[in-house]
Amino acid sequence: MDLFSNIEDDKSYKPLAERMRPKTLADFAGQEKILRGVLGKMISEGQTPSLIFYGAPGTGKTTLAKIIANTTASDFVKVNAALSGIGDLRGIVKEAEDRRKFYRKQTILFIDEIHRFNKGQQDFLLPYVEDGRITLIGATTENPFFEVNAALLSRVKIVRLEKLSTDDIKKILIRAVDKEKFIVEERALEIIADFADGDARMALNLLEQASFAGKISVETLSELLGEKIRRYDKRGDNHYDTASAFIKSMRGSDADAAIYYLAKMIDGGEDLNFIARRIVICAAEDVGNADPQALILANAAAQAAQFVGLPEARIILAQAVTYIAGAPKSNAAYLAIDKALADVKNFQGEVPKHLRDTHYKGAKTFGNGVGYKYPHDFENHFVKQQYLPDKISVRYYEPPAQGYEAQIKQRLDDFWK
Repeated sequence: MDLFSNIEDDKSYKPLAERMRPKTLADFAGQEKILRGVLGKMISEGQTPSLIFYGAPGTGKTTLAKIIANTTASDFVKVNAALSGIGDLRGIVKEAEDRRKFYRKQTILFIDEIHRFNKGQQDFLLPYVEDGRITLIGATTENPFFEVNAALLSRVKIVRLEKLSTDDIKKILIRAVDKEKFIVEERALEIIADFADGDARMALNLLEQASFAGKISVETLSELLGEKIRRYDKRGDNHYDTASAFIKSMRGSDADAAIYYLAKMIDGGEDLNFIARRIVICAAEDVGNADPQALILANAAAQAAQFVGLPEARIILAQAVTYIAGAPKSNAAYLAIDKALADVKNFQGEVPKHLRDTHYKGAKTFGNGVGYKYPHDFENHFVKQQYLPDKISVRYYEPPAQGYEAQIKQRLDDFWK
C-alpha cells in the first residue's frame, strides 16, 4: 500500500484544490483590481456579459466562472474545447433554449481552452452569444487576440487575470490548513507559496501531497521537490542580495557576473517582471545618455520577455543584460533630476514671462510670451535666452565625455559657453 492507494479506492475523493474552490467573491483571493471595478459590481448585481478570461494557470479563471453562475443563479455547463465538437455545442444550446423558455433560467457555457476551438466552432456560437441565449465564458492561457476570431471577440469582454501574488497564495494555503487541520511549519508554507509562482492550484496540490507525510515541513517538501528547491529565496535576504549584486554587476560592466545572477534568479523562480524592471532601471540610471539605445532595448526586452515567457525569455533578458553591462556608463540624468527635485522642494521660482502660455485670449495683456525667441528661426536652431526662473542659475545636467553623451556635452557647451 502506498500513500495514494486510499485515494484511488475512495470514489468520492476530490483534490484539495477542488475542495477549497471559493463559492463567493468574498472568499476569492487575488484579482482585486478587476473585482473592485465594473466587472466586480456587475457580478455582484447578477448582470454579467459574455467574457473571456485570459491568464496563467491557477489564477482563478474556472473559479470566477463558477462564482458568476452561483451569483446569477444560472446553470453552469463546462466543456473542454479540445474534447468537444459542434454536435456537443448544438445539444448544449438546445438545452439552454429549453431552460430559458420553460424555467426562465440563464445558461453559462464555460469553455476551457477556448483557443483550441477552430473557426467553425467559434462561428457556431456567434448568434447565441449575440442574442443572449447563452452567456459564454471562455478561459485561455493564450492571448485571445491571436487565437480567437475577431467576430467572437467583438461580442465578448476580455478580462486579463494577473498571476496571484505570493501573499495571495499564502492566504489560500492558510485557509486550507485551517479547514483541513493540517500540521505545518510556517517556513514550509512560504516555500510552497514561492514555488507555486502565482498558481493557486499548484500550491494546493503541493500542500496536499506534503500532508500525506503527517507534518508538512521543509524536509517533506525537499523530498517532494528534490532539485527544484533552490537556496535562492524570493522573500529573504538572499533574494535582495542577489538582486543587488545583479544591478551592481551591470553597473560595473561585468557581463559574466550579471549573467550569473540573472541565471540564479531565473533558476530560483523569480518573477520575470521583477528582473525586467531592474534591467530597465539600470539602463536609465547607470547607462543613461551615454548610450540612449540601452533604455530602448531594455524596455523592448521587458515587453518581449513577458510576451514570450520562459524558457525562451531567458535569451531575451540575457541579450539586454549583456548589452547594458557592455555599454558606456553615465548617471548624469539620474543626478540631474534628483538635484532639481531637491531644489524644487525648497524654492519654486516663477516661470519667466516670455515663456508663459499665450494660447488664451488676453494672455499678452499680462506680458505673456512677449520677447520669446523661437529657436528654429536662428542658426543651428538655437538662441540664448532665459529659461530658468529668476534666482536659479544651476547646472543640473552635467554630462561626462563618455559614449554618446560626449556629443551631447559638446553641443551644450558650444551653445551655452
